[in-house]
Amino acid sequence: MRLKGKLRRAAAAGLCGAALAAALGTGQAQADGQKRAGQAQPSARWESAAPGWSLKDSGTDARFRGLDAVSRSTAWVAGSGGTVLRTRDGGRHWNDVSPPGAAGLEFRDVEAFGARRAVVLAIGPGEESRVFRTADGGATWAETFRNDTPEAFYNCLTFFDARHGLAVSDPVNGKFRILSTGDGGRSWRVLPDRGMPPAQEGEANFAASGQCLVSSGPRDVWMATGGAGTARVLHSADRGHTWRAAEAPIPAGAGERGVFGLAFRDARHGVAVGGDFRPGEQSPDASAVTGDGGRTWTDSARPVPEYRSGVAWLPHTRRIALAVGPTGTDVTFDGGRNWRTVDAGSYDTVDCADDFGCWASGEDGRIARLEPSR
Repeated sequence: MRLKGKLRRAAAAGLCGAALAAALGTGQAQADGQKRAGQAQPSARWESAAPGWSLKDSGTDARFRGLDAVSRSTAWVAGSGGTVLRTRDGGRHWNDVSPPGAAGLEFRDVEAFGARRAVVLAIGPGEESRVFRTADGGATWAETFRNDTPEAFYNCLTFFDARHGLAVSDPVNGKFRILSTGDGGRSWRVLPDRGMPPAQEGEANFAASGQCLVSSGPRDVWMATGGAGTARVLHSADRGHTWRAAEAPIPAGAGERGVFGLAFRDARHGVAVGGDFRPGEQSPDASAVTGDGGRTWTDSARPVPEYRSGVAWLPHTRRIALAVGPTGTDVTFDGGRNWRTVDAGSYDTVDCADDFGCWASGEDGRIARLEPSR
């Protein structure tokens, strides 16, 4: 099984665009139906030219689990060895804008607000969990948070707008801990946990893709969990002050299983992916959907076939999304109910900008952008 995966990844190293193009091409009839129904459409360019992943040379072998797609030209990635890269020319060149002295840190999430402003999260126990902020494209950085609670371990960031954002830690004293900023990441405070339901035994977040905490709109935010008897998704409608938990039909029951990535296209419609991250382990029923803001989740009729850590909606569509993991990329044309594998390349996370700039990143310095087929 491992050898087969290696061979498939090698075959995909240049671009497994034919498979992705063929799969996305089958979505044309569905897109036409959406158009007749008056739903939001991809641009004509993307309807007529099916896209596929195109690898970009990052110049490093860092593993990039943090990714923010600003546009087709601009993207940020954050990863192992305290590495932060930024491109402004569509991935032709990547600038190393890593914070000085961060080589011993593990960056797992980045939230960017254009080409100059970004916030990155380093994970780990105690003081290894830190937040850095830049306002000049990475020329200088300020460390704006350093965790002083030994039991805390921060995993993911999300922002509602350019000022208001949250970070989440594994449970402290039996409840998930939420960190909040109201000034764009310049300062942070721990929110009271009165509105947080108790954590299950062994429950935690997964810092696999920067998508264990995601937001949509000015106040709604969702948190993915695993590692316990039941995988859950927690939802807050007031920027993290109060939460409601819902069971997710994604396999759990072990420290390596649960929900790893979430994506919401609005306050009601979301998709979840996950499974068992151990290589070679089976991950049945590793995707789910919600249409009521996360109050209830339904497993996919045809789920992603293996563990997936990242997921993103294709911009300006209501039903098309991409999921990625170490063994491939899957696409759905019906809002997450049915998935099809279309690429065998290894990626940990995926993100899309409003101008159809979709990016993916992962191990061995892999970064790719979704491109129209030639």
